[in-house]
Amino acid sequence: MINKLLPARHQRLLTGLLFGLLLLTGLLLHRDYGVSADERIDRLNGMINVKYIAELVAPELARQQANYHLIPPLKGFIDNTHGVAFEVPMAVMSFLFMRGDSQAAYYWRHFCIFLIFTAGVYALFRLSSLYLKSWRWGLLTALLLVLSPRLFADGFYNPKDIVFMALFTVGIHTLLRFLRQPSYRRALLHALVTALAVDIRSLGVLLVAFTVGMVSLELLLPTERRTTNRQLLLGTLLYTALTPVLIVIGWPALWEAPFSNLLNSFRSLSKYPFRGSLLYWGTIIHVPANPLPWHYIPGWILVTTPLAYTLAAFGGLLLTLRPLLRRWHTCLRVPEHRQNLLLLLWLFGPPLLVIGLNSIIYNAWRHLFFIYPALLILAGRGLRHLYALTRHASRARVFAATLLLVAAGLEGVYTVVRMVRLHPHQYVYFSFLPPATAERLFELDYWGLSYREGLEWVLAHDSSQQITISGNPSYLDNNMLILPPSQRARLRYIPSRAETPTDARYFLTAYHYYGGRPKTYPDSLGREVYTIRADGLRIFSVFKRW
Repeated sequence: MINKLLPARHQRLLTGLLFGLLLLTGLLLHRDYGVSADERIDRLNGMINVKYIAELVAPELARQQANYHLIPPLKGFIDNTHGVAFEVPMAVMSFLFMRGDSQAAYYWRHFCIFLIFTAGVYALFRLSSLYLKSWRWGLLTALLLVLSPRLFADGFYNPKDIVFMALFTVGIHTLLRFLRQPSYRRALLHALVTALAVDIRSLGVLLVAFTVGMVSLELLLPTERRTTNRQLLLGTLLYTALTPVLIVIGWPALWEAPFSNLLNSFRSLSKYPFRGSLLYWGTIIHVPANPLPWHYIPGWILVTTPLAYTLAAFGGLLLTLRPLLRRWHTCLRVPEHRQNLLLLLWLFGPPLLVIGLNSIIYNAWRHLFFIYPALLILAGRGLRHLYALTRHASRARVFAATLLLVAAGLEGVYTVVRMVRLHPHQYVYFSFLPPATAERLFELDYWGLSYREGLEWVLAHDSSQQITISGNPSYLDNNMLILPPSQRARLRYIPSRAETPTDARYFLTAYHYYGGRPKTYPDSLGREVYTIRADGLRIFSVFKRW
C-alpha cells in the first residue's frame, strides 16, 4: 500500500514537495516567536568574535565603528567557551544589513536557524533512508522530526542545540558515506562537518570518537566487500589532520592557545557554572548543590516526546539489539550491524556520559537534542516492522499490527492539531500529562519566550504614551528587542523583586522556577488581566495594579 501511495517514480517530486512546504512554513512562521533567554548573549558573543577578527585584520577600521567601545574584548568573556560558527556569520550580516534594527535582526536570525533545522531534517531523511533501506520510510522518519512539537519550536530560536543537532546528524551521514566509499573528497567533507559541529558545541568531538571507532572496526574486521584498506586509511589520516585545523580556524577564541582553550571548553561542558533551581517531577532541585537524578534526561524525553514515537522507538530498539546480542562475536563483521552499533552509541552514549560525569543539565533536555534523530530512526524501524507484519503474518498479528499503526497514525494527526493549537508555544508541549499535572510537576516557559506576547498585549490594551512594567528584567529586555522601535519606546521598566510591589502599572510573569518561586502571587501585585493558556497550560500572566 505504501508503495502505491508513494510511487518510486515520484520520489524527487514528493521529497521536494515535503521540504518545499517545510521551508514555506518557516517563511510564514519565523516572525511569530519571542526571543529566548540565551539569544541576546549569543548575539553578543558573535559581535565580540567579529570585533576580535576585525582588530587583527583591520584594527584602524574596527576602531572607527560607532559601537566599537560598547563591545567587550574576547579574552575573559564569560561565554567564550561556546563556539561561534553560527554567531559570527549572523553578526556580520546584522552589521552589514540591519544596523540598529534589532527586530529585523531577530527575524532574520530566527529564519536562518530554521533553515539549518530544515537541513537537519533533510540529513535525517538521507540517513534514515540508508538505515531503513527505503526512501519512503526515510521520509516518514524525517516527518516525525518536524512533528516533534518542542524541537519544531526550538528550530526557530535555539542557535546552539538545534544547529548542533542538525550538524551532528549531517556528521553521522558523512561518516557512513565515507565508510561505504572512502575518498579524499568525502574525508574532507566529513572533516568540515565535524569542525562545524565542534565550533557550535565542543561535544561535537564525539564525531571524532565515532569516526576513529568505526574506522578501527573496518580495519580490524574487514568484510568481503572491501578489497583494500589503503584508501580508507589515507582518508582517515587526512580527516584526523584536517579536523583540528578546521576547528581552530572556525573558533577565534582558540587562536591564541588552541589546546588549553579547547580543554577549558570541555571542562565547562562537564561542569558548567550554572546556579539555579529546576522543577522536575514536582521536586525543586537546587543546582549545583543537589545532583540531578539519573533519570532526569530519560524522564524529560518521555514526557515531551509523542508517546507513539517513544513506543515505536522501543520496538525498534528491540529489533536492533536482537541480532547484536544473539551473534555478538560475529555480527560486527557485518556492515549493517556495525552501523546499528553506531546508532546505539549515538543514542545512549551522550546520556551515559552526562550521568557518569554528573554534568549539569538544565532547561529540560535541550542539551541532548542531538541524540533525538537516532531515537527517531529506531522509531522508523519499529513502524516499518509493524507494517511488514500487516502483510506477512498470521491473522491475529495482522490485526494487532494494524491496530497499532492506526493508533500511531491517529496520534500523529492529533500531534499536528496540538501543534496548531499551541502555536507559537509548542515549547511547552507535554505528550500525555494533563495540563494541571504538567504545571505542577515541570518547568514551563524556562526561556521566557511568552514575554513577547505579554508585552504586545499590554501595548495593544493601554494607550498611554509611557507604560511602566515590572517582572524578570532579562526576559523583558530580550523580548522588547523584537518589538517595533516606536512601541519599545513606550515601555519603561521599574526594578522589582519577584513578589515585591512596585510603582509599575503592570507585572508580567511566566511562572518560571528559577529560585523556586511559587506559582501564585499576592494581591498587592494587582489583578490578573491577561493569561496565556497554551493548550490548557497556564504559562504566562499580566497583573495590573491601577
